[in-house]
Amino acid sequence: MIVLLDALAATAALATAVIFGTDTLGALVMRPTYAALDDATMTRVVGLSHQYGNARMPVPGILSVVAGAATTLTAFLTGRPAAGATAGVALLLLLVWLVLFNRISLPINKVFIEAATAGHVPPGARRLQQRWDSIINLRAALQGAALLGFCLTLALAAA
Repeated sequence: MIVLLDALAATAALATAVIFGTDTLGALVMRPTYAALDDATMTRVVGLSHQYGNARMPVPGILSVVAGAATTLTAFLTGRPAAGATAGVALLLLLVWLVLFNRISLPINKVFIEAATAGHVPPGARRLQQRWDSIINLRAALQGAALLGFCLTLALAAA
């Protein structure tokens, strides 16, 4: 059973790392880049980025949550409560991230995707991007902490 637990925790960590890396890139690189662009260019770039992201990122996002839940359950069922607790906390962090993403980021993504597709700048484009930016550090921190939690789960599972 330890092999299953390790495989699940590694899968959760790797899938989480994809989202963590993407959010970290957004916080460190894309946020200042978008701030330097005019509104029309920003709208086009942001809209296209979110179009691809919304189409492709659900796979690692869903995988991280499913593998995280399976890791938590498997750890507790195999008598490794410390590993189960760290996996459970990591899973909780992913769920908090998911709520923030769905309530704040995703609606803004949709506005920019629609505007980029139609070739216009949405009203308040800069304000919308600032709202999106306002939680990107928190999103990256939540993903980073979840990633650390899954890594700790791997260490505790072996103990």
